[in-house]
Amino acid sequence: MRIVETFHVDRPREAVFEYLADPSKLGDWQTSSRSVEPLSPGPPGRGSRFRERTKPPGLAREFEQVTEFSEFERPARLRIHVIEGPQPIDGTWSLEPDQDGTRVTFMAEGELRGAVRYLQPLVKRLIARQFAGYHRNLRRNVEGG
Repeated sequence: MRIVETFHVDRPREAVFEYLADPSKLGDWQTSSRSVEPLSPGPPGRGSRFRERTKPPGLAREFEQVTEFSEFERPARLRIHVIEGPQPIDGTWSLEPDQDGTRVTFMAEGELRGAVRYLQPLVKRLIARQFAGYHRNLRRNVEGG
């Protein structure tokens, strides 16, 4: 499964990258995020791992996953790889200068597991809608701060 979304943020890409790469801000823009626990010492960078608790809309219970920054190219690219979790869908954000702001291209990739894989067309639309909402939050938060 692959989802691609492009959007504009009226802030320099350095500001967008810093916000994206700050695990403490995840719950501010990914509203399904319940908590993020760093598993690696030091500031975030390539190889940093985190334990996330998430409760996506429509699901009865939350789940846990361990993620890693598998790419961390300040201020141009950030990739989050799911190490452990029920649905290993990785996310990549590519940031390019665009007029007075940043053009962000997001790509989610992964194979659905379990019974959900039989509902892939529907689930893909739901996940795309969910990420579009997250990115509206991200844009609002970065532009406002």
